[in-house]
Amino acid sequence: MLSRITVQGLFGEIDYDLVLKEGPLTYIHSQNGFGKSTIMKLVYNLLKGNLEEVRTAPFQRLTLFFDNGSKIIVQNRNQELNVLMCQNRLEEELDQDDICNILNTVYIGPERLYLFDGDGHYISALDFYMDELSSNIRKAISDSELKPGKDDGGNYTDADLDQMFKNIEAKIAFIKQAGFSPDIPAGLRFPPTRFEIGEKREKYRALAFSLMDYTDRYYVFAESIVVFKDIVNALFLNKSVSINDKGYLQANMDRSGTVIPISKFSSGEKQILILFYLLLFKTKPSSLVIIDEPEVSLHVSWQQQLGKYMKDVARVRNLKLLVSTHSPSVIHDDWDLAVELSKTKAD
Repeated sequence: MLSRITVQGLFGEIDYDLVLKEGPLTYIHSQNGFGKSTIMKLVYNLLKGNLEEVRTAPFQRLTLFFDNGSKIIVQNRNQELNVLMCQNRLEEELDQDDICNILNTVYIGPERLYLFDGDGHYISALDFYMDELSSNIRKAISDSELKPGKDDGGNYTDADLDQMFKNIEAKIAFIKQAGFSPDIPAGLRFPPTRFEIGEKREKYRALAFSLMDYTDRYYVFAESIVVFKDIVNALFLNKSVSINDKGYLQANMDRSGTVIPISKFSSGEKQILILFYLLLFKTKPSSLVIIDEPEVSLHVSWQQQLGKYMKDVARVRNLKLLVSTHSPSVIHDDWDLAVELSKTKAD
């Protein structure tokens, strides 16, 4: 994982040395004009292999250090790039494909409310993401018929199968909170008793492996839905978000039960939905996630809670978050996780 960033000659005159925190989250803060966003986009574009964007950026040298001892060195001489990977004192020149395979990286910029469609038009990002989420939930609802699971051939006793079903039952109960579950074949009960396992051993063994296959496919998705709803409902005031029986995200006023269309949400509410949707549903485990200005449109009270929920998601998904912010309220009580950009004249 990325552990340190050094930049020489940013804008032709500034050097930075940013040592990232060991935990899941590091805040980068400074006054406007110090280059926070420029550095964040530079790191992102490099790790995504967007070398044209890197080439035209205003810097002379960029070095990314990783916790395995390797580093990437980028030299930019009059917009001519030289990209090297250094490991065990050996240097190897990298091409675009090599760079893309080093570390999966996601960038969540401050302009999150709109996306470009395939025709170059702006569309509502929230509408797009919520339609995507609903579509995936409906697919999960419809995919309730169990498929044969891969039997590992192990020598399982009745007690082993009984324990296996107890573990599966806990996972299925959690998945149900997301609004979907598997259909149990006729003639079998879930969870079975030890006696039933002994009577129909082969059928229940097959059922156990089929259910394990189902939970392997849907547990992480269900977990994302549950965590998403928990975070949103902890932040939102006077309304609650749920998944209706058709698989659509729905918001209701707490007292009256009135349904509120998501399109009518405030800008801050939309920002919360988009930010945590991207973190939970669009980011692969063990990724570096760069978040620029998460405070956009958020009240101070929400800004102060952001760090807690971002750290929770980072731990669930094993993410490294690099958060660039102008707001002391976002950092809140976590100043030990903050790195300040201080201008240093380049030699």
